[in-house]
Amino acid sequence: MQIKELEEELGIQLVERRSGEVELTDVGSEVVRRAEQVLASTRDLADFARHRARLLTGRLQFGVIPSIAPYVLPKILPVLQRRYPDLQIELRETQRRFLIEELKRGALDVIMLALPANDAEIKSIRLFDDPFVLAVPTTDNRSERKRVSVHDIDMKRLLLLENGHCLRDQVLTFCSNSRHDINVGATSLATIMHMVANGYGITLLPHLAIDVELRDKRVKLLRFSKPTPGRRVGLAWRKTSPRKVDFVALGKLIIETLGVSKTKPRTGLAKVKR
Repeated sequence: MQIKELEEELGIQLVERRSGEVELTDVGSEVVRRAEQVLASTRDLADFARHRARLLTGRLQFGVIPSIAPYVLPKILPVLQRRYPDLQIELRETQRRFLIEELKRGALDVIMLALPANDAEIKSIRLFDDPFVLAVPTTDNRSERKRVSVHDIDMKRLLLLENGHCLRDQVLTFCSNSRHDINVGATSLATIMHMVANGYGITLLPHLAIDVELRDKRVKLLRFSKPTPGRRVGLAWRKTSPRKVDFVALGKLIIETLGVSKTKPRTGLAKVKR
């Protein structure tokens, strides 16, 4: 009834009504998109009023992509709790595209992902570089001291995360010279590393994940020659958010806690210690 009243007030049809179901019209989808922007701006206004006096207080809805969350959150959450006891974090771990959608509509305050965000409505800061290494079974006859290149990757044996994970896209971008189709897709790096250990293939592993995922002695790591493949990790938030100071403070805490080096002036980017 409320939707019908809104349609009459606006003089447009927002939904297409069929037997047993309804679907947004094109103009209805645009109205929803604009309404989400209004709600996000309203939330930002409330955040400005609540958080202008103190740093990192109140509720913070924090989203992280799956290829970062297990390796960062266990380290930074205890530090955040000790340093900012009045901060209440609500975590969301999901694929990049969902995080960006939820951020734009106000369901999340800040997200941690691989940059760039590539969206005009989003502001981001770089935190650090996360280089990749090649994980292979120990039966591989290549020496760990010898550097490898993209040409050394057997694409027929390459194991990747399933479609939708940005880490998959980053690896395929690096391996763009190969035309072999990748058919294997896992839901986690842990699954992939178990497959590598049992001789089912090889994979590119982010340096950030080494301490957690490299536990099986049947796997060894090979480093790449330059240019080294990798990703840039950063934080992103809505341009309209008034909590930039909070997000910058969060970024500094992450860099400090993970033990990455200080940012180089010419790039604005910290690098992971190896």
